[in-house]
Amino acid sequence: MARPCFSSVGPSLLRGSGPPAAGPAACPWRRCPGTGSRLAAAGGAPALESTPSAQEEKELRVACQAVRLAARLCQVVQQELRLSEWEDKDDSSPVTVADYGAQAVVAWVLSKAGLHEGPLSLVAEEDSTSLKNSEGGAMRNRISQLVNEVLIDTPGAPVLTSDDIMDLIDMGRSDGGSGTHWVLDPIDGTRGFVAMRQYSVCLGLLKEGQVTVGALGCPNLPQTKVTDEDGKPGAASRTLDADIGCLFTATRGGGARDGPLWGSELPSHELRVPDVDSIASVQYMESFEKRHSNHELTAALAEKLGIVRPVLRMDSQVKYGALSRGDAALFMRFPPPDYREKIWDHCAGSVIVEEAGAKISDGSGRPLDFSQGRWLDLDRGIIAASPSLHATVLQALNEL
Repeated sequence: MARPCFSSVGPSLLRGSGPPAAGPAACPWRRCPGTGSRLAAAGGAPALESTPSAQEEKELRVACQAVRLAARLCQVVQQELRLSEWEDKDDSSPVTVADYGAQAVVAWVLSKAGLHEGPLSLVAEEDSTSLKNSEGGAMRNRISQLVNEVLIDTPGAPVLTSDDIMDLIDMGRSDGGSGTHWVLDPIDGTRGFVAMRQYSVCLGLLKEGQVTVGALGCPNLPQTKVTDEDGKPGAASRTLDADIGCLFTATRGGGARDGPLWGSELPSHELRVPDVDSIASVQYMESFEKRHSNHELTAALAEKLGIVRPVLRMDSQVKYGALSRGDAALFMRFPPPDYREKIWDHCAGSVIVEEAGAKISDGSGRPLDFSQGRWLDLDRGIIAASPSLHATVLQALNEL
C-alpha cells in the first residue's frame, strides 16, 4: 500500500487519491433549509445565539487545529495498524503509536500558540517512559515518522528529532489542580481504535477547575444520526465517505457546535439537546466495553424506567457528541467500584453536553469536579441527559 499523504485536510487525500473533501457548505445536514432544520426535525429547542469571547475563540481555534492534526495522524494509523505498533500498559489497556504521536502533535501546537502566560501545562494520558527502553526503538522511530509527516505542511513546523518528540509527549505530565491547564486524551477509546470501532481525540481547557473550552474530534462518526452499526468494527472502514468525521466544540457560556472534522473552519451548527416526549422511546447509550461500565445495571435501570429501545453501545467520548446533537437522550456509565476515572476521559465531552443543554453528574447528582488533579472521583458513575430525564434517571438509580 502506498504511504498515505498528510498534506490535505480531507480524508480522501489522506489515502492519496480523489478530490479534496467538501467544505462546510457541502455537509449533508446543511442541504436542509436553515441551520436549525435538523434540530427542528428532532423536536429540539431553538439554537443558541451566544458566541465565545475573543480569547475563547483563539483558544478554540488552536484546540481545533490541534485536534484535527492529531485526528489525521490517528486515522492513517488505524487503517494500517500493525501488531508492532501497539502494546499493553500496566493496567492491561492498549497504547498505540497513534496515542503517542497524537499527544506529541497536540503538545507542539499548544506550545507554539502561546495563548497563556507562563509555560504550557498539559494534563495528558501518556508519557514516554516505555519508549525510552531498549525495546522501544521501533515504536519511537515510527512515532517520529508519523509526527513529522502530519506537521510537514504546518507553517513554522521544524523537522522534529526523536528526542524532541519524547519531550513533547512528556509535556503531558502536569498534575492539574488550580490554575490553567489543557487536558488531553490523545485517543479516547483505544480498545475501540484497535478493534476498528469508534474513538475520539479529546482536548479541553481548565481554568481554576472549570472546563471553559472543549474540542472533540471523531474520525469515524457519521455526520448523520448514528445507528447500532456505527458502534461496531465496520466503523473504521467508511472513513473515505464524505459525510464521515465530526468535530464537536464548546466554550463555557458560548454554546456547543458541530461540523465536519476535515477542514479549517470552526464548527458552526449550534446544538441543543432535545426534550424527551416519551420515556419509552428514549435511546440510551453506554460504553461498548463491559469492563468500562456495568451493562447489567444500565439494563436494569432502563427496564425500571420503562425504556423499550435497545441500548446503543459505542466507545469513547463520541457518546457525548452523539448526545449533544440528539442522536440519543441518555448516557450512563457505571464502572467497577475499584476503577478510578481520569479527568481526560470526560473533560472535553462534559462541557459540550452541558453547553448543548444537558445535565451531567455522578450517581449522587453532584457535578463532575475537575479541580482535584488528574483524577475524577465519582459516586458510582456518570449520568448525562436532558435536565428532566436526568432527574428521573437519578431517582431510579437511587431506588434501584
